[in-house]
Amino acid sequence: MNQKVFLITPPFTQLNTPYPATAYLKGFLNTQQVPAYQSDMGIEVILELFSEQGLRALFDTVARSGKTLSANSRRIMNLKQEYLKTIAPVIDFLQDRNPTLAHLVCTGNYLPEASRFAQVADLEWAFGAMGIRDKARHLVTLYLEDISDLIIEAVDPHFGFSRYAERLGRSASTFDELDTALSADDTYIDTLLFRRLELKIAAEQPTLVAISAPFPGNLYSAFKCGQWIKKHYPHIKVCLGGGYANTELRSLTDPRVFRFIDFITLDDGEAPILHLLEYLEGKRPIDFLKRTFALLDGVVTYFNGSMLPDYKQKDVGTPDYSDLPLDRYLSVIEIANPMHRLWSDGRWNKLTLAHGCYWGKCTFCDISLDYIKTYEAASARVLVDKIEEIINQTGQNGFHFVDEAAPPALMRELALEILRRGLTVVWWTNVRFEKSFTADLCRLFAASGCIAISGGLEVASDRLLQLINKGVTVKQVARVADNFTTAGIMVHAYLMYGFPTQTAQETIDALEVVRQLFMLNVVQSGFWHQFAMTAHSPVGMFPEQFKVKRVSELAGSFANNDLEHTDPTGCDHETFSSGLRKSLFNYMHGICFDFPLQDWFDFKVPRTRVPAGYIEEALTEPEEKTIKPSTKMVWIGGQPAMETHTKTKKGKTYTRTVLQFPVKREDVEIIIPEKTGKWLLELFPLLSITNDKTFTYGEFVKAFEQLEQEEFSDFDDFWQDEAVLQLRDHGLLLL
Repeated sequence: MNQKVFLITPPFTQLNTPYPATAYLKGFLNTQQVPAYQSDMGIEVILELFSEQGLRALFDTVARSGKTLSANSRRIMNLKQEYLKTIAPVIDFLQDRNPTLAHLVCTGNYLPEASRFAQVADLEWAFGAMGIRDKARHLVTLYLEDISDLIIEAVDPHFGFSRYAERLGRSASTFDELDTALSADDTYIDTLLFRRLELKIAAEQPTLVAISAPFPGNLYSAFKCGQWIKKHYPHIKVCLGGGYANTELRSLTDPRVFRFIDFITLDDGEAPILHLLEYLEGKRPIDFLKRTFALLDGVVTYFNGSMLPDYKQKDVGTPDYSDLPLDRYLSVIEIANPMHRLWSDGRWNKLTLAHGCYWGKCTFCDISLDYIKTYEAASARVLVDKIEEIINQTGQNGFHFVDEAAPPALMRELALEILRRGLTVVWWTNVRFEKSFTADLCRLFAASGCIAISGGLEVASDRLLQLINKGVTVKQVARVADNFTTAGIMVHAYLMYGFPTQTAQETIDALEVVRQLFMLNVVQSGFWHQFAMTAHSPVGMFPEQFKVKRVSELAGSFANNDLEHTDPTGCDHETFSSGLRKSLFNYMHGICFDFPLQDWFDFKVPRTRVPAGYIEEALTEPEEKTIKPSTKMVWIGGQPAMETHTKTKKGKTYTRTVLQFPVKREDVEIIIPEKTGKWLLELFPLLSITNDKTFTYGEFVKAFEQLEQEEFSDFDDFWQDEAVLQLRDHGLLLL
């Protein structure tokens, strides 16, 4: 094949780590021997802008503009020399190249300060006993945000560190506003983008540029890339894909879009891009493309005649992060939300455990779309092979598994395989709070390197959770979250308000549930989202079943996904936004649990009907302890040794048998009858994670019953013995 692909993530997504779409596609194209190069134009533009040369150009542009500036922007301009002096060391610090700068930053006498630093007085309260480097990272993040305020006011109102011209991409049912913006003069950020783009195109000489636009906040830049390429390199074809296209552009009819790009592909990109390359080679008719929009005789036409299936997960290759400047991303600390900090701080390799969602029933979710409804899991061995390959390539062992909801059984096998290979992996992912996440399973995850999970508590109401078809109850969520927390894994709860038919009473009751979860340290992080009706969810497709009415229809010629609706039986949901956010911010910092819920709102709200000890009672309720014979039994510790000590006291001889094994923090000794101890010692290799063969609880019971011993009356007597309980505490897991 004579094609070469240039994969682009346009500005802006994240500062601390690359968005993974281009790495996924490059990894797949490697398996097809198709040469590909990738670029995160967002980080490249940021690094050019936030450099001494870039800031000098910015200040000169602002000065030449002659604009009347706010007092805050004038202050930044007056501190120009301080910014020029400090910007390079600050960027080095955020790239972990200059860690000692933290001491200077925290003196308060190094960084120039504008309006963003007004919140510094609350730093200790918001961040507690945060280490000096973390405090410094937060301070230099405020420093960068001060400069961004100047950029927004003086040269480019669209600017934002993790989004650009986002408003133009949100709910854009027609192409009119975006088309007007694209036809206007290039913005300041556009000129930086084009400079980088020109260097890359000239160096790589691609035949196809594939642009991934995952969010509304990089849609405008995606079209600007296409516009520039078609003007300066008209022979190069341009393709657009990614999350925005997959959800918003499925009913596209506006031909103006194709003045900027040639093709738009939907859903999984591997087969569509390969078919497109075959079409450009003259080896495939346009009718036999896969899930691809193009302009044919002036009409937007959807081509999906390919008879070939999508590629299986085992055949898509390993994400390839080469070409990306992995050592130049910026670890910032923007806000005190612990989970949001993970998003912005540190380098995370992104990987998917399974395609789609194994549950796929939540009524607010776009479960009719392929990326959710088509579920296919990879094997743990294949996944850990990929993990090792990515670690070797990037030098980073942090992984964010970006599944809609990671499957518990696959997570278990993944954790076992990580431990079996002796790898150091730090990972986090998204889950459903289902009862299969037992205390033992959570301990296994922690042992394999899991540090955090996020999951949907959503509306925190059993009636509404049933309407959502979430498959969990509030008490179940509490118990599962407690299992994770007890294992040392941070828990972030996605919280929702405004679901159809939700009343003011239910909203306040949900807030009380959230208060108790944080007060008992069952959950450590959270975020409230207001429900939004989308076209591809059951609520959007069948609103009458949820007693709501759609105000808007899918009538737009460009983006169609978000739908306005009315909720005749529910309350005015928007009025609760501020109070829910304020209360949660305080709860996350461990304060204000004794405030009446009414205090968070400036209007009258109902008294909660949730009992004060509701969550505590849920955590102490006895759970069914029946263990299935097929339950996997695993020992995650080392091989113990056994010693027998004989003591004589007052003419009597006493024999004490001790199992000794080292754990990370201490040496543990367990006193056990000699015959049983010898039996366990022989059994440990079968229970070990290094044993590929599954050893079950049923086999364990059978082996005990065949043991000739006199110390225990039956297996239950043995299983409840202090020695066994100690073994359970130190690594004997039922999975």
